[in-house]
Amino acid sequence: MSQTANADLKFLLDPYGDWAKDEGVPIIEALSLDLFDVETKPWARFGTNGAIVHLDGRGDFTSMFVIDLLPGGKSAPQKHMFEAVVYVIEGNGSTVVETSDGRKHTFEWQPKSLFALPLNAKYQHFNGSGKERARLSVVNNMPIMMNLFHNNDFIFANDFQFTDRESGDNYFAGEGEFIPVRPGRNMWETNFVPDLSGFELKTWDARGKGSSNMKFILADGTMHAHSSEMPVGTYKKGHRHGPDFYVYTVHGTGYSLCWMPGDKDFKRIDWKHGVVFVPTEGLFHQHFNTNPTPARYLAIALGSMRYPFTDSKRKLFSGGVDTSVEKGGNQIEFEHQDKRIHGIYLTELKKNGVKSNMADQIDESQYGDLLVK
Repeated sequence: MSQTANADLKFLLDPYGDWAKDEGVPIIEALSLDLFDVETKPWARFGTNGAIVHLDGRGDFTSMFVIDLLPGGKSAPQKHMFEAVVYVIEGNGSTVVETSDGRKHTFEWQPKSLFALPLNAKYQHFNGSGKERARLSVVNNMPIMMNLFHNNDFIFANDFQFTDRESGDNYFAGEGEFIPVRPGRNMWETNFVPDLSGFELKTWDARGKGSSNMKFILADGTMHAHSSEMPVGTYKKGHRHGPDFYVYTVHGTGYSLCWMPGDKDFKRIDWKHGVVFVPTEGLFHQHFNTNPTPARYLAIALGSMRYPFTDSKRKLFSGGVDTSVEKGGNQIEFEHQDKRIHGIYLTELKKNGVKSNMADQIDESQYGDLLVK
């Protein structure tokens, strides 16, 4: 029986991790970060500057790329066998997508635009400014695809065309179809949302007073996106779920508290446009609006309302996301939350001169000194 030298032993391989290291761009690891501060360097594959971001809660299936388009610049043409959802952090530009019939679909984006690249379709990004950079954040499911097939050519040089995922010009133009289900599960199907900051959301009071939400089906993909908003002087209910929900601030300012069951203290993440974090699996987290205007965020993950992909996502989207932990769900109702939480919130509101709008949800008589009159 022959023995393989240890140096050649194939053992505990990580094809995606090896690919990422070989790309020669910065790899950033963190719980949260400000995407405006991410260092990028020339990325030969994309023909422009970029970085790979591995946030703590990304799980096994997803990753994030940061792509910079230099003034007057463009990316190299791309196509790949992984889904990608793009959120525009900074700049103005356009993207051209070529479908299997040879037609080219062009759409123009701006800060806070959201779009998806149809699976394995050819595309290219262009910076519309000759003076300022454009910065794109790209959440993708490349890790699971690369680790499943561990073959670069299969991922980047595959000629298969997903004609069933292609859509007409209207979806690339920012139009779409509203699919009513029920509060918290209503969907908008499209490829492109020109301005997520102004997109109409639907009421979802079960997640917090005055809360609103919309789930997005982008390019008929498995990748999920949703946007939620909190009115002035309010916050969301604490909740938990599995990994890979990338949470971005769209507009407004505030913070999120994070904790694991049994923790004595909270971890705090302050946010504004550009900040993103990914809660780790089972981490309770709660979002608070301290702004004198409504605050809105975006979450991108693997497993959509149409294609949940995992059993945990199916259970979460079917009911667990807004069912109390007292009833076997993943949400902490206001009456069951740690009493320190509301005190911290009122303290932050007072710093900003914003009145609480939570008196009908929580007895605020015990917090008299913290209330903004």
